[in-house]
Amino acid sequence: MCSSDDLPVAKTLAELAALTERERALYVRWSRGPEIDLGSVSSRDDLTGVRMPGLSANPLDVENWWGDRSRTLWVARRLYDYAHLPHEKGPGVRPWVLTGGETGRGPDNEPLVTDARPLCWIDPSVIEEARTEVARQEAQWGPLRRSGR
Repeated sequence: MCSSDDLPVAKTLAELAALTERERALYVRWSRGPEIDLGSVSSRDDLTGVRMPGLSANPLDVENWWGDRSRTLWVARRLYDYAHLPHEKGPGVRPWVLTGGETGRGPDNEPLVTDARPLCWIDPSVIEEARTEVARQEAQWGPLRRSGR
């Protein structure tokens, strides 16, 4: 396990998109950080309190059906979908990228990741960049209604 302070920080969507070209089995976790999460290596279902057999995370890998569309836009969409979590989960919650293996699915069909290896933090400016990129697509994609944003 590494210190959270030692993790590099991704500062642009383009940087994260490049990471998806070099690495596979990438996930974004919204939490207080690897030092806390990797101690127990499990998440708890917020509704029932049940412990799950891995860390709840969101996949970052580009799916084949995305075709030759922009990787940067893919990453923006993946971040946009969960950018509300720091407001819901409280102070200190921020996104970080990890790699690992899936052991199952959580109640929202999210992957549960084991053997997690932290790769980097995601700077808050990247989340704003993601929101801007998704907003630019609204005329082509249609409205993406997400509560609390």
